Amino acid sequence: MPTPAGKACPAPTVYRRRRPERMLLYRLVQAHLTTWLALHDDGQGRSAPALTEREFRRYLDCGILAHGFARARCADCGHDFIVAYSCKGRGVCPSCTTRRMAETAAHLVDHVFPRLPVRQWVLSFPKRLRYHLDEAELQNAVLHSFLRCIEQGLRQGLVDAGRTRLGAVVFIHRFGALLNAHLHFHVVVIDGVFCGEEAETLRFEEVRLTPQAVLRLQATIRKRIVRLFVRRGLLAKGDGEALCVSEHDAGFSLNAAVRIEGNDRQGLERLLRYCARPAFAQERLRQIDREHLVYESPKPGQADASARS
Repeated sequence: MPTPAGKACPAPTVYRRRRPERMLLYRLVQAHLTTWLALHDDGQGRSAPALTEREFRRYLDCGILAHGFARARCADCGHDFIVAYSCKGRGVCPSCTTRRMAETAAHLVDHVFPRLPVRQWVLSFPKRLRYHLDEAELQNAVLHSFLRCIEQGLRQGLVDAGRTRLGAVVFIHRFGALLNAHLHFHVVVIDGVFCGEEAETLRFEEVRLTPQAVLRLQATIRKRIVRLFVRRGLLAKGDGEALCVSEHDAGFSLNAAVRIEGNDRQGLERLLRYCARPAFAQERLRQIDREHLVYESPKPGQADASARS
C-alpha cells in the first residue's frame, strides 16, 4: 500500500502472521490430546501432571486469532494488521521456545559475556545416576562440584594466582536428541580465570587446556560425583569404586572441544543458541502415513536414526 509520499509501506512485509493450525505438530496435538490425557487417567486419582496438560492447552491457543489478538496500524499509510497472542510457553510450543532461545542468546552476547574466549563443557551421566538427578538439591550439588572442578583445572596452569573466580552460564538439558529423558549439563565457561581480591583490581588470565588436561579433569569429575552419590546413600561403595575404575568411563562423558575466540561474537551467539535450544525440533517431525510418524535424529548413519510411533 503506497504512502502519501509515494513510497511503499513496509508494514505488510515486516510482520507475517504464522498459522500454527497448518503445522503437523499442532494438528496432532489438537486431534489426540484428549485421548492421551484419558489414557494417563488410571481411575485412582493419578493422571498426567497439571503442568503438562496446561502447556499443551496453552499451545493450542497460541497464535490462534480466536483466542485474542492485538491490532497494529502503520502510522505512515494507515495499514492495519493483527498480531495473535502467544502462549509464552517453555515446553511445547515451537514458536515461543525458539523465540526464547534467540532472545536468551542475544541477551547473553550483548550484556553478559565480555569479549573473552569461551569454551563449552558438556557433562552427561550414566543412567544409573541420571535418574536420581530429578531431585533439585542433588542436581545443584553435582553442578557445583562440576564447576569447582573446572575452576581448579583452569587454575593448575597458573603460578601464584591467589583468589580466582570463574565466569560461566549453565544450561540444564533434560532431553536427548530423540526426546528421551536424558539430563545433562551444557556450561559455557570463559576460558580462563579472573584473579584478584577486589572487583576493581581483577585481571583475566587466559588458559588453554590440553587434551591430556581435559582427560585428567574428566577422571577427577567422575570420582567426585561418584563419591557424592555414595555419601548420600544412592550408590553402594563397591558400585562406586567400580564406576571410578571403569575402562570405558561407565557412561560418563565430558566434552570440551568447542572453543570460541573472544572477538567471534557471531560464533558465540550460535553456540548459545545451541545451548538454549528447545527440546523439540518441529522440522524433524514428519508423517509417512495415517498411522505412523517419524521423528528424525540429527545424527545420521545410526541404525536407530528415527523414533517411530
